[in-house]
Parts: sequence; C-alpha cells; structure tokens
Amino acid sequence: MQHSEPGEMEQFIGKRYGTWSRLRRQRVAMASLALIVLFILAAILAPLLAPHDPNFGYTDGLTMDGSPLDSSARFLLGTDTTGRDVLSRLLFGARISLTVGILATLLQITLGVALGAVSGYYGGWAETAITRLIDIMLSFPVVLLGLTAAAVFNPSVLTTILVIAATQWMYMARVVYGMVLSLKEWQFVEAARAVGVKDSRIVWRHILPHLSPIVIANSTLGIGISILLEATLSYLNAGVPQPTSSWGAMISAGLTDYRQDPALVLYPGLCLTVVVLAFTLVGDGLTKAMQARS
Repeated sequence: MQHSEPGEMEQFIGKRYGTWSRLRRQRVAMASLALIVLFILAAILAPLLAPHDPNFGYTDGLTMDGSPLDSSARFLLGTDTTGRDVLSRLLFGARISLTVGILATLLQITLGVALGAVSGYYGGWAETAITRLIDIMLSFPVVLLGLTAAAVFNPSVLTTILVIAATQWMYMARVVYGMVLSLKEWQFVEAARAVGVKDSRIVWRHILPHLSPIVIANSTLGIGISILLEATLSYLNAGVPQPTSSWGAMISAGLTDYRQDPALVLYPGLCLTVVVLAFTLVGDGLTKAMQARS
C-alpha cells in the first residue's frame, strides 16, 4: 500500500495538468479568465485607480438643478444622484462583489464538501440527518432569508456572505454525496480499509482528490451565482449597507433617474453581467475540459 499512494498522487497531478492543457485550448474560457483577472486586479488596486472618494458626494458633482453630471474630465463616467463619482464606485463595487462572491463560495463549498462526504461515506444516521437537512434548506428562498436576516441583524458584508453560503451549500453537498457513495465502493478504498487505514485518512487522502475537479468547476460557477445574489440582496437593501459601494446598490439608486441618465444603471449592470458571464464561461470550460479527460 505504501507504493500505491505515490502512484495515485502522480496520476491525480497528471490529470490536473491535462485538464489545464485542454482548458487553454478553449478561447472563450481563456478570454473569460483574462477578464476575471482584470476585474480582480481592478478591485485590488481600487484605492490607487479610483480618482475620487467613492462615498463622498461632491458639491460640484451635480448640476444647478441637482441632476447627476455626464462624463467630464473631472468625473470620467459622470456622477450619481448624490454627486458621487461613478467610476470610483464601480471600482470599489468590484471589491465588494468579488469579495462576497469568493468568500461566500469558499464557505458554501467547504460546508457542502464536508457534509456531503460525511453523509455519503458513513451512511446511517449521519446520512439521514444531513440529507433531510439538505431537503429542508432547499425550501428556503435566498431572497426571503436575506430580507429576514437584514431585519434581524444589521446588514453587512459578513451577513451577506453568511446568507448566501447558508442557502447555496446544499447543491455541492448533493453532488459530493452522490460521488462519495460511488467512490467508497471502489477497490482502492476497500484496499485501504483492509490494511487498517483510518476513515478520516481514506476520505482526505483517497476520496477527496477524485472530487477536486468537479469541486473546482462548481466553485467557479458558484462565484458567479454568489455575485449575482449579492447584487440582488443589495438591490433590495438587504445586502451591503449604504453608502458602501455595491453594483446592486448602484442599480437600485440609479433607478430613480434612469430615464434622464441611463448610464447610472447601465454601468453597474454591465459590470455585473460581464463578471457573472465570465465566471460562468470559465466554469463551463472547466467542466468540458474534465469531461474530455480520458
């Protein structure tokens, strides 16, 4: 058994690089990945790239009748209804959207993998309890739970992350549960049990590496969904609180004057669409690359 483990790891690493090689041949997925990298860099460098304070309403940021300004040398993308710079808010909004999307996805993937693996490997009462919990949680709509959480707790980035993770982990748990049910019957798992390997090591060392490709692909798709959910909650004032910049909150605030200035809704809506679509296309590309694996 000591000689079989390095072979398994080498095989896993070989499959991982094979997946990356096939992904690189997909132009749409790679272009989407490049867009994601650009948005991440913009979010990280927002304090350096933003020309103005995103939360400050400038007295010269409105017209004489109190309307938002169009694009100008001082405000490149114009201002919003309170005189705040739109470009600066878009850059800092990318920080919020990507932070919430990535952290919420990491949390929901961690919960989903852990609970799905436990229920699928051990069975018995653990399987019954976790699968019933999954069924119960699937009945909770994320928007309703977000509105409830906002009413009970103060809306915040942390609350938004927890709400999204609490309403999305079940999908990964179901996938992992089904895969572990199958994998635990394979010969390499039975061989590990026969020589006395602990259950925790079997799950961590032998089963989880086989799950990592599908987990990575679903995580990429999940980030896009989490970003969209954050925007939805912020649009309903149940997500990131004002005046913190958020694409969803910008769309909500821009609706009051969108007929006179469509850009107030267009700019954050376009950013949201591009980022969510990019993550979706990368996730789709990863799925295809793994399915093509022989």
